[in-house]
Amino acid sequence: MAHLPALFMVCTLLTTALALPPPSGPSPSPTQACHGLTFPDNQVYATCNDLPRLSSYLYWNYYPTNQTANIAFRKTGTSTSNWIAWALNPGGQMMAGSQALVAYQDSNGSMVAYTTSVTGSPTMKPGNLSFGVSNLRAEYSDGEMIIFATLQLDSTLLSTNQVWQEGPMQGGSPGMHDISGDNILSFGTVNFATGTVTSGGGISSKALLKNVHGILNAIGWGILMPIGAILARYLKVFKSVKVFSVHPAWYDLHRACQIIAFCLGVAGWGIGIKLGSVSRGINFSKHKKIGIALLCMAAVQVGALIRKPNPNHKYRIYWTIYHHSLGYAIIILSIINIFEGFNISKGQNYWKWTYAGIIIALGAVALLLEILTWLVVIRRKRLETTNTKGIGTDGVDGVNGSVTNV
Repeated sequence: MAHLPALFMVCTLLTTALALPPPSGPSPSPTQACHGLTFPDNQVYATCNDLPRLSSYLYWNYYPTNQTANIAFRKTGTSTSNWIAWALNPGGQMMAGSQALVAYQDSNGSMVAYTTSVTGSPTMKPGNLSFGVSNLRAEYSDGEMIIFATLQLDSTLLSTNQVWQEGPMQGGSPGMHDISGDNILSFGTVNFATGTVTSGGGISSKALLKNVHGILNAIGWGILMPIGAILARYLKVFKSVKVFSVHPAWYDLHRACQIIAFCLGVAGWGIGIKLGSVSRGINFSKHKKIGIALLCMAAVQVGALIRKPNPNHKYRIYWTIYHHSLGYAIIILSIINIFEGFNISKGQNYWKWTYAGIIIALGAVALLLEILTWLVVIRRKRLETTNTKGIGTDGVDGVNGSVTNV
C-alpha cells in the first residue's frame, strides 16, 4: 500500500489550499436612499448611509468636542415577530465579539431596547458594553423598526467595524438568525468623523469557507462514497472485466471513488475546523461530533487496507463483514450530517432538495441494479445446475450421448 502516504499528503495539501481566505477587494459605493426620512421626533441627522444588506440604514450626528454620536439604525421590511441589532466590533467584521444594540416589540406591544456584549455565546442577553450608551430607545411603525442611542466613543471607535442583523423572536426572546445570504454579509466599516461607510463586499471569506466546506463534503461523503459502494456491490457480477490493472473493474473503480471521496472529505473537515475558529460563540455540536466520527471511521477504513487478508485467508470473511458494515455506516452518517448542515444553513432549501433528489436517484439506481444482479446470479446458478446434471462421468450426456457445450 505504497500509495497511502501519498494519499494523505494530497489530502493535507488540498485542505491547506482550500482553507486559505480569498483576497478582498474594494467595494462599490452604494446609491444613497436614506435621505428625506422624517423621524417621529423631528430629529435631524447630518449624515446618513444606506447599508448594503438587509434593507438597513444608519443615521448619525457626530460631536468631536466630546466624541459622542447620536445614531439611528433603521430597518425596513421587518415585523413585530423579528428582532434587529446594530453593533460595533473593533475585533472583526462579525457579530460574535461585538458590542450591540438590540430592539424588538414585546408581546404587550411596547418596544424593548437594550445593550448586549456578544462574547462566548450568541445568547443576546442584556449586558454592559465597553463604551457608554445613553438615550437608548426603539420605535416600530408600518414595517420599520428604529433604534436610537447616544454613543460615547473614543479614538479606537471613531473608525471601526460595524455589524447589523435581523432574526426571529423565539419564546419572547431573540432567536438565532439565518447564517446564509444577506445575514452573513451584513458587515462593513463606519467612520463617524468623516461620515463614510464601506460594505463587506459581495461575499466574505467566512461565507466562502462555508460554501466550500458544504460542497466538498456533499460531493465527497454524500455522493462519491455511495457511488463507490454501488460500484463495488453491483459490478462484481462482471469480475472478468478489467479496466486499469489486473484487478477486476469493480475493484479499481470502487477504490478510485473512495480515495477521491476521502480526500474531499478530509479537505472539507479541515475547512470546517477553520470555519469554527473564525465563528466565535457559534457551536453546532451535533454536526461537529458527527463530522469527527466520520473522519475517524473513514481513517480506520483506509488504514485497514494495509492489513487486508488474502482472499483465501481464514479471517478474510470477518474482515469483509467489518469492511462492509463500517462502509455502510459511514454512508448513512454522511447523509445524515449533510442534511444537518443544510438545516444549519437556513435558506438553502434549493440545494437541500437538489441533494435529496441525487440521493433518491442513487437509491433508485441501486434498487434497479439489485434486481438485475439477482436475476443474473439466479440465471447463472440455474445454468451451473443444468450443466452439472447434464454431463456424465465421461463428459458425455447420459441421454443423447452428445457432448454438452455451454
